[in-house]
Amino acid sequence: MFRTWIERWRLVPDGEPLATPLARLLPVRRDGAPAMLRIADGEERRRGAALMAWWAGDGAARVLARDGTALLLERATGGGALADMAREGQDDDACRILCATAARLHRPRALPPPELVPLGVWFRALESAAARHGGLLVRSAQAARGLLAEPCRLRVLHGDLHHGNVLDFVARGWLAIDPKGLLGEPGFDLANLFINPDLADPARPVASVPGRLARRVAVVAAAADLEPRRLLLWILAWAGLSAAWFMEDGDDTRAAIALALARLAAGELDR
Repeated sequence: MFRTWIERWRLVPDGEPLATPLARLLPVRRDGAPAMLRIADGEERRRGAALMAWWAGDGAARVLARDGTALLLERATGGGALADMAREGQDDDACRILCATAARLHRPRALPPPELVPLGVWFRALESAAARHGGLLVRSAQAARGLLAEPCRLRVLHGDLHHGNVLDFVARGWLAIDPKGLLGEPGFDLANLFINPDLADPARPVASVPGRLARRVAVVAAAADLEPRRLLLWILAWAGLSAAWFMEDGDDTRAAIALALARLAAGELDR
């Protein structure tokens, strides 16, 4: 799988291959510098690769080469991890790092962006799930409908900006990887952090700790210059959409985490 690209781009393997549900990865070196070779098929991955190239290393890892299903990125070598920070008493700092990274990604560029998916396309899944299951998903869908009907500050969005997708690149700082490539409000990108890092490790919750949601809203709203109530609406909408996807996949554990966050956001809005 990797040999063609190793030869074409003159790479030296520098670790064991890694596998995710959507990609195959190989740590490599090119001209002595650490890099990551990723092989992934599918339109979403191609769109994400084009967006990474468009960001040109500003807020995101640099694209060193790309061709078809293959992408060569600079590799994160720092020892920091935002999920660990969040779990070890530095959640405010982790949230601010995510906000700072998002601000760089959302900044307008001189060149037009590559193909993007409007947020409304993604939220069709929530509308369908709300019609089937009712309950809290109906309120999440209502929140999404209202936000999408009156958008503000439309920007190029990462689409999956969470603790595991912003990595420590040492001198280059904290940079994003694995975007989806969406068009919408910055609040959507930042809503994702509120359900994390719990999705990666439900046994060590952060997002659901009593009082944490209100604290995070205050920190993120200030750091990202967002109106707190609108941010809460995005959290409610995003949590409902996440729950809809997990329910469709039969992932009851993560669906429950998403619904719990939606319930907390609804409670904060009611207050």
